[in-house]
Amino acid sequence: MKYRSCMLHAKDLYVQPKTRPLLSNCTVKLTYLAAVAAMAVLVSAALHATDNDVSSANQLVRTVLENEMRAEDQDHSHWMYRLEKAQPTKRQIKEVVETEKGLVERLISLNGRPLSAAQQQQEDARIERLLRDPTLEEKQRRERQKDAEQAREFLKMLPDAFDFTYAGRQGDLVQVDFKPNPNFRPPTREARVFHAMEGSMSINVKDNRLAAIGGKLMQEVKFGGGFLGHLDKGGTFAFRQQEIAPGHWDMTLLDVEMQGKALFFKTINVQDKEIRDSYQRVPDNLTLEQAAELLRHRIKERLPPRTP
Repeated sequence: MKYRSCMLHAKDLYVQPKTRPLLSNCTVKLTYLAAVAAMAVLVSAALHATDNDVSSANQLVRTVLENEMRAEDQDHSHWMYRLEKAQPTKRQIKEVVETEKGLVERLISLNGRPLSAAQQQQEDARIERLLRDPTLEEKQRRERQKDAEQAREFLKMLPDAFDFTYAGRQGDLVQVDFKPNPNFRPPTREARVFHAMEGSMSINVKDNRLAAIGGKLMQEVKFGGGFLGHLDKGGTFAFRQQEIAPGHWDMTLLDVEMQGKALFFKTINVQDKEIRDSYQRVPDNLTLEQAAELLRHRIKERLPPRTP
């Protein structure tokens, strides 16, 4: 699984004293996504270790995680896929194309209806601004770099953060339950949210890859002793991925539900669900302009012919 930008703006989940966000929806989701790759390798390693050899298993995990990150560095593939995003008041379907310079997204459906001619023109104008404004491209590049750096930090943290228990096997899928390691002290606010969860995961042991993971906040998470805000007990997330091409795994589902309060009693209510499918490989040297043209061409293919 590639550590890509979660493509969610920091607008749904804020715990902020004045204007600086301490915890954003994007960061929370990145926490889950970053953890997924590490846990897959972690469990695979742990299944080969004895209960009495925890320190040796943890060292093995650290070695495997280094290999996992190295493999990620070598994966320069780019993909086009269909993205469905569901929120309490809005449901969007987009087509997304990855390039070396960033992502190009095009909205194709809103709340179950195809875009009108006016909405199509708005999408054309928005994409054109992206192509013409180098500052937008640079901002996207910085966000991707920050996401990747943060993801690596979480990968390094994971061997110490959780205790894992074998829970059963069905075919190539092994279920493993996890809970926080009580001796671990989360170094950041984001890590505290993640460390307060318990859950389970399904591992494809044939390929040593993660098939699914789900977690639930088992206690309230407070920030600044509760003065800056909190996340309520019971918040959940679910994640699934699959092999979309030989040797390449990618996300197919991310479902997050979190509630709480921020400074000055602002309600935190995050209900976001993403489904990704219809993956297709695109040339690795595809430019932003070529990606935009590819999406425009696909839209024209879908439009019904005009009647005379």
